[in-house]
Amino acid sequence: MRPINLNDVIVFVESNIGEFHIRRADNLRSLKLAKVLKKKNPYLFKAKNINDAHDLVKLLLDAHLSSQEETIFGEFLEKLAIFVCGKVYGGRKSSAEGIDLEFEREKVLYIVSVKSGPNWGNSGQIKRMVENFKQAKRILRTGNANVNTQAINGCCYGQEKNPDKVDYMKFCGQEFWEFISGDNRLFVDIVEPLGYQAKERNDQFYTEYSRILNIFTQEFMDDFCDDGRINWGDLVQFNSGKR
Repeated sequence: MRPINLNDVIVFVESNIGEFHIRRADNLRSLKLAKVLKKKNPYLFKAKNINDAHDLVKLLLDAHLSSQEETIFGEFLEKLAIFVCGKVYGGRKSSAEGIDLEFEREKVLYIVSVKSGPNWGNSGQIKRMVENFKQAKRILRTGNANVNTQAINGCCYGQEKNPDKVDYMKFCGQEFWEFISGDNRLFVDIVEPLGYQAKERNDQFYTEYSRILNIFTQEFMDDFCDDGRINWGDLVQFNSGKR
């Protein structure tokens, strides 16, 4: 084990956080109103009595972007976790399906599936992760029958009161970052560098966001409004009608 150098982490974050902002902006620019409308529940918005076209489009757009940003940022955090563990324990990106990180510590080989937060998947997705863990263990034992392997679901934020899931251990937030770095303060220390150039990049993003929002609102009014009123029948038909 080599103690983590916070300056190395800061340099990595500042060198790579730009990719998150670039992909976020690219995702916004590539969006089409039709794609956003087809992915959200029109009945919900009607039940909430949302009758302002601008407000409805903004809610739809924000919900879509939030989901995409969570995915993109989760991928960045995965890279950061692999980098940190690589510095401390020689951790590396795993070649096994569904496994993000593997490293050895105290004669145990850890295979880690990195997720953004604790509530990341449904029962089917969790079952798939468990199968990936079992498959990876089988492959590893083929080369070394005596290898002591432990599966970990690591979540970059949040908390987990009951980490022992029988088939794997689940570490979240501080516990996860300490597990891969040996530093119980790292989960706090990484916050500041994540804000590198955030204001400048967000200003650019929201300039483009306002433009896209205005375009989408005009398109929505042209296609789904009659005399300034939302035509819910047309909207539901577009969203849910037979192809």
